[in-house]
Amino acid sequence: MTLPALQGLDVSRETLARLEAFSALVVHWTDKINLIAPGTRADIWQRHIADSAQILTLAAPDRPTLWADLGSGGGFPGLVIAILLQDSRPDDRVVLIESDQRKAAFLRIAAGQLAKTVRVESDRAERLAPVGAGRVVARALAPLPLLLPMVSRHLGPGGRAILHKGERYADELAALPPHWSFDSHLVPSQTDPNAALVVIDNLIQVAHVR
Repeated sequence: MTLPALQGLDVSRETLARLEAFSALVVHWTDKINLIAPGTRADIWQRHIADSAQILTLAAPDRPTLWADLGSGGGFPGLVIAILLQDSRPDDRVVLIESDQRKAAFLRIAAGQLAKTVRVESDRAERLAPVGAGRVVARALAPLPLLLPMVSRHLGPGGRAILHKGERYADELAALPPHWSFDSHLVPSQTDPNAALVVIDNLIQVAHVR
């Protein structure tokens, strides 16, 4: 099978093979667990692998760092990132946070086979002790007003968040309460013309003003 290139990334054949193996695992386990929508199986590379991989074009730090994926589900984007980083940035580590015990079990099996730099936390992101990540990512987890408190909980000082958002991303940004302060920019998704990645730096929760 010839796999398409991942836009903006230089990926070895060995890494592509691991991504292909991961895709096969996801499809196999989806028969038992709802990891991806059945209608996206045939297009898993574009809809899930490439969609996750584009984060690395926005987020590569200048030193080894810890990544946290909130609500990892089937491993998108966190396990894809871990597989891609395994050769290029072997000192980076990835924490996959997933409260569904069956999905967490799948993530442990997949990571054990394909990405040794991963640990899985089977807990809710809003309850887990802060991990102090340099990069926090999330894909289709929650609207921004609900997501930012979780991001803030796990993002370390000077960290960056990269959040996949669908076509209502502008409404979600407008709905954020005023006690959040951050710098942000939007990057159009490479895989969905109606979606964007929200890149957030300098996130702080300021005191309420009475």
